[in-house]
Amino acid sequence: MPRYSNTAIVLHWLMALLIVSAFTLGLTMVGIHGLTPTKLKYYSWHKWLGVTVLTLACLRLLWRLKEPVPPYPNSMSDWQRKAASAVHGLLYALIFAVPISGYFYTLAAGVPVVYLGVLPLPVLIDPNPEWKPVLKLVHYTLNVILLVTVCLHVLAAFKHQFVDRDGVFKRILP
Repeated sequence: MPRYSNTAIVLHWLMALLIVSAFTLGLTMVGIHGLTPTKLKYYSWHKWLGVTVLTLACLRLLWRLKEPVPPYPNSMSDWQRKAASAVHGLLYALIFAVPISGYFYTLAAGVPVVYLGVLPLPVLIDPNPEWKPVLKLVHYTLNVILLVTVCLHVLAAFKHQFVDRDGVFKRILP
């Protein structure tokens, strides 16, 4: 069965690790009461992870446009192919939308984003107390959708590995 390229595999698993880390850190930091040094440190790390995910998403999209995706096995039904394509499309949209929404939420809150504490990112919007809660809700909602979509993706991968045994999951394993 045809496999993804090594570059696509590395980008997939690296981004999966970073997204899970950013999500876990996001849940942890919002659970800390008050404005503590630890919470501020976690916010910085969360932003850095988000910027890294967005950067890798750009690289991943460019790579995907360059490298064809391995075909699905003939054993997959038409509806499964369409569902897989839809979930992959949604995942790609979300790996851009989640960090971008977080970036704009941060800017609306009046907080600059300084990547790794050394590279200030452009301020694209002025602080805006009216947009801050809207962008916070957008960022939260997109994260929930991402979580659900990732869970569907993982469940489908496990189904292909343990129920269908059709080699689909092995295409993306290192």
